[in-house]
Amino acid sequence: MDIQELRTRNPEHWMRSTAIRALALDAVAQANSGHTGMPIGMADVATVLFSKHLKFDAQNPEWHDRDRFILSAGHGSMLIYALLHLTGDPEVTLDEIKNFRQWGAKTAGHPENFLLKGVEMTTGPLGQGIAHSVGFAMAEEMLRARFGKKLVDHHTYVIAGDGCLMEGVSQEAIGLAGRYELGRLIVLWDNNDITIDGKVSLSDVTNQPARFAASQWHVQEIDGHDPEAIDAALTAAKADPRPSLIACKTHIALGHAAQDTSKGHGALTNADQNIAAKENWGWTTGPFEVPADIKSWWETVGSRGAQDREAWEQRLSEQSAARQAEFARTMAGDAPKKLSATIKALKKQISETAPKVATRKASEMALEVINPILPETCGGSADLTGSNNTLTGDMGKFDTDNRKGRYVYWGIREHGMSSAMNGMALHGGIRPYGGTFMAFTDYARPAMRLAALQHIPTVFVMTHDSIGLGEDGPTHQPVEHLAISRATPNTLVFRPADAVETAEAWEIALTQSATPSVISLTRQNLKTVRTEHKTANLTEKGAYVLADAEGKRQVILMATGSEVEIAMAARDALQAEGIGTRVVSMPCWELFEQQDEAYRRKVLPAGPVRVAVEAACGMGWDKWLFNERGKRDKGAFVGMTGFGASAPYEVLYEQFGITSAKVAEAAKALL
Repeated sequence: MDIQELRTRNPEHWMRSTAIRALALDAVAQANSGHTGMPIGMADVATVLFSKHLKFDAQNPEWHDRDRFILSAGHGSMLIYALLHLTGDPEVTLDEIKNFRQWGAKTAGHPENFLLKGVEMTTGPLGQGIAHSVGFAMAEEMLRARFGKKLVDHHTYVIAGDGCLMEGVSQEAIGLAGRYELGRLIVLWDNNDITIDGKVSLSDVTNQPARFAASQWHVQEIDGHDPEAIDAALTAAKADPRPSLIACKTHIALGHAAQDTSKGHGALTNADQNIAAKENWGWTTGPFEVPADIKSWWETVGSRGAQDREAWEQRLSEQSAARQAEFARTMAGDAPKKLSATIKALKKQISETAPKVATRKASEMALEVINPILPETCGGSADLTGSNNTLTGDMGKFDTDNRKGRYVYWGIREHGMSSAMNGMALHGGIRPYGGTFMAFTDYARPAMRLAALQHIPTVFVMTHDSIGLGEDGPTHQPVEHLAISRATPNTLVFRPADAVETAEAWEIALTQSATPSVISLTRQNLKTVRTEHKTANLTEKGAYVLADAEGKRQVILMATGSEVEIAMAARDALQAEGIGTRVVSMPCWELFEQQDEAYRRKVLPAGPVRVAVEAACGMGWDKWLFNERGKRDKGAFVGMTGFGASAPYEVLYEQFGITSAKVAEAAKALL
């Protein structure tokens, strides 16, 4: 690549894009860590995108009708930090650029949405940006159908690298985008042919443009250093009704000694080589210095969107007061006031009729009253609609001819589904939930972790949550999955015991603003254990006394989900022998931990022996089994110690010793 030719072809563009290159080079060198090559290579693409196509206002980065820009190749974070600084984002000062990757800096090693308003999502795990972007684009379609083009009319742009496209989730994502004709999704592929280990050809021969075309995408291939070609490609992409891939042929670490090598992927810190690179670029200012005329031009780019924002605000103000209020409520993620009363009425009905239903069915019962009053909910399933019970009659199918539809058939794509749901939540205005079997949280896990990390309230509906699913056997019987979900910070894991607790769990999940929920549900029918109606949401406490001891309290039985009724039966047996027994239902450990110490001690007082029962591995239960002396000599766990087996669920519970008799026996052994 002839740098001199690039410099003379369009000198103004070259110097403006080189401001990005220089800031990236200086910041990574000062931090002595990071990834310099991608920001250098994609500077031309980013300059054209931000200056000629991206609708944004640097002073108001969270304006609702902005275009969304996602840096899927998040290791190249200095690209977005440089852009935010140059365009005048108030959070990304020059000091923040200088403190790149340092303690307390907003400019973290990878872009974090919870640190900077101008960052749409946390990226870094490759493929997640492009997968989340599908949800952003779907949310835009749904909200435009609901509120109209005057209020919702924007695009989602993604910069993705070779690594993003190698990750398997990218195929799930592009298949979904093609199927649902998400024409406002535009992916700019940094086609530099380099990975950490070397050339892409070391490990891959995929014809990426053909792969996207096979998924019904609009595909263009261009020189990623030609501003006219970049501009024309973006214009054509916006005009096409299909999602678009623009394959931008670029040179990683352009103009640096490490150009077109795997060395160029990482931190370029050699002082002499960096000086030489700047000389090649024609960049003559000192470290972290941007000439005033170039900075002024970039700030004009950043302020240009203010006019669009003001025009949008005017259109919003012309709507009826009720429509403005509903738009504001929806975008803020606030639940309607009638949700609480609706859940209370459902709980009362359940307590009075005491149905014996699987909690997956109880979840459907809750959704049947929730979805009509929360028009922002979007449900779905990874090809298990009839098993997960996530569809209700009022939703309609989201499709190319029905953007008002609120139910998505995701196909067998647990990872893609979960990532796209996260994208919907990040976009704002949508409350996404989606289901699969709990054993397949393994497939959804990277997105579930990112939901927690990004502080978004995605709801993961995980049914068939134990050996209770029966004949499908150990491949489908989750054993360790509750522990994995509970180990994830900023995650609420609900395992409701009956239809009442299930309704309460949904109320809590749908009123979160910054925490995802995992709702663990049974295949097998369960008795209603909450037969006395309580207006209070007891699940909100995380754990509570379901049945107290008669006589002197000697035993506390703790259980979740399908094992609560086992604990209740064990209590009956123990009480018949004169052993005072309390049963504590613990539908959400995380919420119980948030209660004050006085409440926790009231529910789990010192003194009685403790037995926990759960049809899963025992990891985590020690926290609740310790006695007042901090020892476990008065606690026992009844549950799984290995994988399950294939048989009717009643046989499995008996064979694995998860029975009321075994629970009572464990308690008596401790007395």
